[in-house]
Amino acid sequence: MSEKIYKAMKNTGALNIAVGIVTLVTGIASGILLIVSGANLLKKKKGILL
Repeated sequence: MSEKIYKAMKNTGALNIAVGIVTLVTGIASGILLIVSGANLLKKKKGILL
């Protein structure tokens, strides 16, 4: 009985680590894209206002 519990805990821990890594990578990628698009908007603002 306890072997099933330990196996379930191991699988859940591995899944949590995998989801955490995917979330981290997605967050970093979206942050970089937001910074780049914001910089492009600021760059184009100069052309519109002048």
